[in-house]
Amino acid sequence: MCTRKKLVCAVLLAVGFLWACSNNKGSEQEKGKSLTLKGLYSYGPEVKSFTDCDEGREYWVADSAKNLELEYVNLGFEKPYTPVYIEVECHLVKSDTTTVTGGYDSTMVVTKVLKMSKEIPEGPCNQ
Repeated sequence: MCTRKKLVCAVLLAVGFLWACSNNKGSEQEKGKSLTLKGLYSYGPEVKSFTDCDEGREYWVADSAKNLELEYVNLGFEKPYTPVYIEVECHLVKSDTTTVTGGYDSTMVVTKVLKMSKEIPEGPCNQ
């Protein structure tokens, strides 16, 4: 009988552990796990935003790479906030609810620009 109780406890412990690990994806992203995201980036004097093509989530953008904004400006748009397609390496951090970033899902901190294009590819980004 004691062995059966130990077995049940072990199974419950294993199930609890697996459940906790499977629900940890969001918290890993919040802790700064490096990601590669693809989507639409808009830049202007008051807003720097990114919309993920796959999930449709919108992020405030912080440019730690120091070249995302420069590449955007070098594309020569006449008006700010024209969306471009980008692929970047980044990590996500919790947005500060007391600032303008608080209205976004999270803040995307760009560490490397992989691609930037005026051409928006067919698919979820082009709807």
